[in-house]
Amino acid sequence: MKNLLLYLSTVLIWGSTWLAIEFQLGSVNEVVSLFYRFAIAAACMWLYVLIKRLPMHYSLRDHGFFLLLAIGNFGLNYLFLYWAQGYLTSAMASIAFSLLLVFNIINTKVFFKKPIAKRIYVGATIGVVGIVSLFWHDLQHFDLANGAVVGLLLALAGTICASFGNMVSVRNSNQQIGVLQGNAWGMLYSATLLGMYALISGQSLLVSADWPYWGSLAYLAVFGTVIAFACYFSLLKAIGPEKASYIIVLFPLVAVVLSSWFEGFEWQTHTFIGFSLVLLGNALVLTPLEKVRAWLYPVSPVRGESST
Repeated sequence: MKNLLLYLSTVLIWGSTWLAIEFQLGSVNEVVSLFYRFAIAAACMWLYVLIKRLPMHYSLRDHGFFLLLAIGNFGLNYLFLYWAQGYLTSAMASIAFSLLLVFNIINTKVFFKKPIAKRIYVGATIGVVGIVSLFWHDLQHFDLANGAVVGLLLALAGTICASFGNMVSVRNSNQQIGVLQGNAWGMLYSATLLGMYALISGQSLLVSADWPYWGSLAYLAVFGTVIAFACYFSLLKAIGPEKASYIIVLFPLVAVVLSSWFEGFEWQTHTFIGFSLVLLGNALVLTPLEKVRAWLYPVSPVRGESST
């Protein structure tokens, strides 16, 4: 029941954050927006861990991994994704990001020596074909001046960064570092790096924006960052990155529904085919064939055998 609650919370929150990001784009520089997002999130996290008196002293090596976590999961990945949504609808960006599932499995093999089943290669191929179908009209005439192509490349870059960040989180859990403590340090480092980058690049941290911007910022910081990452990394620790990655199959559904309602996202033939293939590929990657066979062809007990 606990894992189910974590699943639902993460899917619903992350599925809706793609739309919330749309309110962050425009008048305020993306780096500045991310700085405030993670500064607020870090303040919430540190207030909580200090009240709970959780251990926060770690080795210099661990702090190096906290820094990598900040870059991969709380910094560079979001910067790429914010830039991507300047070219794509929230629905398209979220579907492209669902390839995180494939990158997570590949990186789990690379960094933790976990074997890759044959079905994963098939599922990954189907997922990639789905992405190609989604962006087929734009990829037919590949041109970096094409906004959709640029958005896709940025989304994929952010996805790869996020996958590396996920691997750092798995490493931290293997070293018995608490999810909350790791996130608190990672978000603090992220806010610091983003703030420094904003100042060095000449961006002002003084923001003048309307209430949708501030409302979406609060939602992204508290729910989309503090709560959702705590739920997701808890799942990574409890059931592993492969099973936790089922979230990646589900949250694009939420994002697409919201985008259809609020952004006027229109379904076309290639969109429907691509979205279906991405979901099918991800589901195939995550579903062991043995379980499918057992479900389709349940083995009946042999007559005369003891049920014990």
